[in-house]
This record gives sequence, structure tokens and C-alpha cells, in this order.
Amino acid sequence: MSRLAVNLPGLKLKNPVMPASGTFGFGENPKYDLNKLGAIVVKTTTKEARVGNPNPKIALMDNGVLNAVGLQNPGLERVIAEKLPALKKAYPTLPIIGSVGGASEQDYLDVAQKLSASGLVSALELNISCPNVKEGGMAFGTVPEVAQQLTKAVKAVSSVPVYVKLSPNVTDICAIAKAVEAGGADGLTMINTLMGMHLDLRTRKSVLGNLTGGFSGHGILPIAIRMIYQVAHVTSLPIIGVGGIEKPQDVLEMFLAGASAVQVGSAHFDNPVICPQLVEQLPALMDELQIDSLEQLHQEVLEAFKNEN
Repeated sequence: MSRLAVNLPGLKLKNPVMPASGTFGFGENPKYDLNKLGAIVVKTTTKEARVGNPNPKIALMDNGVLNAVGLQNPGLERVIAEKLPALKKAYPTLPIIGSVGGASEQDYLDVAQKLSASGLVSALELNISCPNVKEGGMAFGTVPEVAQQLTKAVKAVSSVPVYVKLSPNVTDICAIAKAVEAGGADGLTMINTLMGMHLDLRTRKSVLGNLTGGFSGHGILPIAIRMIYQVAHVTSLPIIGVGGIEKPQDVLEMFLAGASAVQVGSAHFDNPVICPQLVEQLPALMDELQIDSLEQLHQEVLEAFKNEN
């Protein structure tokens, strides 16, 4: 096995790097061979097509990105009939993770059941953490009992592993993590964006059509690291770390916090080929730090966590 390879439920990854949902569409018009990725997480799919929030949907800032896209997507039927088959045909061996969204529990179940039954995805990522939709989204990810119930219901209709994407916009993320673990989740993705806002001094209005949006970028890395570290101490679920990654050091820091793989989002705005570059740069940094393999590093981290208790 390659020193960069990692194994997660339903996912045999040649390396731990994948684009975060919403930052890479459905893999259309890539600027490099997507086989260089460990996996691809496609845009969140909802039952009906969504046009998203009013423009402007994205605002680039000095220290990150504010977005209020609002889960814009072509809808479940087109995703299954057009988007995923095209991606699968072009990259037959690339693990594809389908991202599931909805305005109600039934919406989530319909999307999860049909995506998993399509044979086109290796796993599902349950998006219960999007801060930019008025119905569904983060509403399912801020109350432990609600998150647990939705996870349990989705697991019952899914034939592939289910990862739950957690919101940082909560008082106690460990309580949410334990709840979705109790609901049968196979893994976690964390964190999603932080609620934010930016006002233009000249117009005296928000820079986003939705007023508020999700803030991401390198500035949120310490928050993501703290939350992953906390959750890794209270759950045995594998964690896909996301939030502020832009260099190989950030990837290894995620692993030291307890992550098993990583996703990259906002860094794509500055560098569309950030993911393959991270894959290429990791071995030299691992050599410098005397890390034989990422799997071994992850096991060492988990052993160290056990010895802390």
C-alpha cells in the first residue's frame, strides 16, 4: 500500500486529498486528471433543482471567502441521469462521494436512497450543516436528537456508507458528533463554514444577496483543528477534516488532530490545481518529519489519544 493511501468505510483512497462539496461542481471541465485525487465529493444534491440564493453569491475577502450559494444544483433526477454517469464514465476507478441535502427529512431520504441505489457513488455525505438555506440544511445539524434521528433514517435507506458533515455553528460539536454516531453514521466530515457577514462601506449593504453567508478559508483552520481534536477524543468514527487547508503542513496538522483524510475548499479560488499539488508535496514533508505513511501516523495519533485518558 502506498504511503499516502488511507482506508475509510466504503473508500479505498490512494491519497487523502479530495475537493470539498460545492467547490468542484460535478467534476466538469477539470484542469487536471482527476485520477490524481483520492476521491471527489460532488455538489450537494437536493430532490428538486435549486437556483440558490440571490446574487451576489460569493464574496472574496482578504482572509477568506464568504459564500451564500444556497445549494444551487440541477436536482436529483438530472444528477443521476447526467452528471454522475458522465463523471463515472470519465473516471471509472475514482471514488465518488454524493452529497445529500434537503428541506425535510423525507427529502433527505429520497435523495439518499436514489443516490445510493444508482451504483454511481461509493459513499454519501449528509449535509446537515449548510448555513445558507432557510429550510433544512443546518437546522438538522444543531440539535443532537434531530441529527441522530436523520442519520438513523438515512442509514436505513442507504446501501453505501454515510458520512455526516457537521456544522461549527453550535455550542457543543461533540454532542452532535456523538449523536450521529449513535444514529449509525460511518464517519464524519468536519467542519462546514462559519456564519459570517461583511458590509460594504460605500453601499452600506451586505456584499451578499443573502445578507449572511458561510465564511471559509485559511483563517478558520485553527477552529477546524480544535473541533476535530475534540471530536476525535469522544467518538471512534473516522473524520474527514476540512476547513482552511492550503498547504501540505495543514494536511498533516489535520491528521495530528485526529483526521483520516481531508477536503479542500476555498483554496481553489486562488489555485485551481491545489489538490494535486498537495498530493505531490506531501511525501517530501513526510520525509522531513520522518513519517513513513499516513496510516501509521493516524494509528500513532489514536494511540496517543488513548494514553491521554
